[in-house]
Amino acid sequence: MLAWMKRRRSTAYTEVEPRIDASKQEPSVMSGAYLSLYKYLENRYANTVVLTFAEIEDLLGFTLRDQARVREEWWTNPEPATARPSYSDAWTLASRTVTPNLRALTVVFDRAS
Repeated sequence: MLAWMKRRRSTAYTEVEPRIDASKQEPSVMSGAYLSLYKYLENRYANTVVLTFAEIEDLLGFTLRDQARVREEWWTNPEPATARPSYSDAWTLASRTVTPNLRALTVVFDRAS
C-alpha cells in the first residue's frame, strides 16, 4: 500500500516556481548611506512627499550634515565633485525634485515629470 501512495503523490499537480534569471535582474541603482531615503521615496505612490528633518534622520539612522540645515543649496545644487553615490542621488534617482523649507525644518519631495 505504501508503494501505491508514493505513486499517487507523484501524479499530483505541483506548481513549480519560475526561475529568475540572474542576468535579467536589474542592478540596484542606489547604494550607500542614503539608500534608505531612496527606497522610501521610490516606494511612495504620492506625487508629493513632505518629510521633516527628524523623519529623514530617522530613515537614515544618522543626523544630517549641518549644511543641510542652513543652506538650501545643499538640497538643490549638490556639489558635482562629491563621490558617487552622492547624497542627492537618493531623490534624483527616485525621480523626485526637492524644495527645502529651512525655517520649518521640512523638505518637499515632488515627483519629477
